Amino acid sequence: MTAQTTDVLVIGSGFGGAIPAYYLAAGGARVTVLERGPRLTGADFTQSLQLGTYSRIVDAIRGDGIAVIAGNCVGGGSVVYFAASLRAPAFVFERLGSLGRRIWPASLTRAALDPWYDRVEEALPVTRTDWSDVSYAGGLLAAACTRAGHTCNPVPVAVDIERCTNCNWMLSGCHFDAKRSMLLNYLPAAEAHGATILELHEVQNIARSSLSGYRYAAAYTVLDSDDYTCTPETGTIHAKVVVLAAGAVGTPVILQRSAVLLGFIPSAVGRYFTGNGDRVSVADVDETKVRSLLGLSRPGGLAYEAQPIGRPITAATYDYLTATAPEYSRFMLQQIYFPPVVNILAQATNSPHWFGIPARQLRSRWKSWLTMLAMTEDDNEGSFSPVPPLTGSFTRLAPGLGLGTMTYYPTARTVKGWQQADTALRSILEKDGLARIRPWSADVSGSVTAHPLSSVRMGDNPDTSALTDTNELRGHPGIFVTDGSAVPTSLTVNPSLTIAALAERAALTITNRTAQAGVQIRYGAPPPVP
Repeated sequence: MTAQTTDVLVIGSGFGGAIPAYYLAAGGARVTVLERGPRLTGADFTQSLQLGTYSRIVDAIRGDGIAVIAGNCVGGGSVVYFAASLRAPAFVFERLGSLGRRIWPASLTRAALDPWYDRVEEALPVTRTDWSDVSYAGGLLAAACTRAGHTCNPVPVAVDIERCTNCNWMLSGCHFDAKRSMLLNYLPAAEAHGATILELHEVQNIARSSLSGYRYAAAYTVLDSDDYTCTPETGTIHAKVVVLAAGAVGTPVILQRSAVLLGFIPSAVGRYFTGNGDRVSVADVDETKVRSLLGLSRPGGLAYEAQPIGRPITAATYDYLTATAPEYSRFMLQQIYFPPVVNILAQATNSPHWFGIPARQLRSRWKSWLTMLAMTEDDNEGSFSPVPPLTGSFTRLAPGLGLGTMTYYPTARTVKGWQQADTALRSILEKDGLARIRPWSADVSGSVTAHPLSSVRMGDNPDTSALTDTNELRGHPGIFVTDGSAVPTSLTVNPSLTIAALAERAALTITNRTAQAGVQIRYGAPPPVP
């Protein structure tokens, strides 16, 4: 059989994979993208609470002390995310953490990343929303913040507001192509320049290539579209440059499994994992207080009962993102929405828990909830254990449900940050009995995150970072990591825009390395036209 070859192999098709795939293909390289999940279009995304709807493109991966919600389809996390698009505050890049010294590379500051943020915001594009775009839930948060003496703002989103129907089914993809996922910009632009995207191809490891002129060989399995545990076909593809973008759960496992084949991997691979400091809480809102304290109502004589109405993220308060505040005390509070199916991942910290009669009574008032997300500064205390014995980055237990190898036990500093966020949230929403806050417990079921980061992080110190400041894997020229695993710390904001900006920044270095490998390639393509 003729060996499969490509100039550049991109593993994963979310923000971290789609962006370099476009620039390298536009520059003239042969680009192949391997994606573990299926390829769907807007017409394929179903608005349904049936498990089959979510499990086809979303994985809930349980580890020891943490659960991760991750996209599993062409377009990756950009298909299932809630599209909040925020730049990380400048102080994030100066964080010291438990190391006691700057974690981010010296070359990376907010100012240095701003031009790359600009490019991503242009390509998606990002919409600056107004109060008329905010959901009832976001309006409730804003009114409560104002009453408590805090500010609140509409959140910028990668959504075409004119196309958006406010259906609130973003977790299962956008049926109306209003959410600006990679399916609508970088990926079709890459294909227009000749890139090949192969769905249901799960990379298992990377080895040294035995073919002349090629540096690396990636072994993959082809998954059955109806049962991802079936692998009827295997193969190998040889490349001159490899871009790893399989996500913060997938990328470190691929590298760990490749350690012997490559000769070694940096010791920081699979360490310093963070869930972006995510802390989810449910505010059980008193409908009578919504009317009497906040003066709010909506058509039909209801005061609120609007948790599921509108887009998932529309409002947030930035009042606690103070650059001069001590580290681990800074966070953002954001209104967010989760469908009830996600509640199986959580337990409440106080009675009633998510079981028994009291819990059923609580869930019966689901429309009166206000779900809140605090994104805090944690300690990068997560790590990955030895890889699954057979294939994949986790052990698949059922459709959409897997057992991962990550461990996350929060340190006292992380817990203190969560507690400060809880206190701030209570001061806003429990004022005069407006609501009762019920944080999802980290004691019973671990923390829950849709923002996994840092498991193959970049930095200046080889002892504490796996990547150089240009996203290249230490000791392995031509292997780059451009997904969330490269982000060095939690961000206190939704990470998608930062992941994308870092991938934009890395594209130039990847292009230069590809040219050094003998490929006729140039850099300079503009961001794809929306």
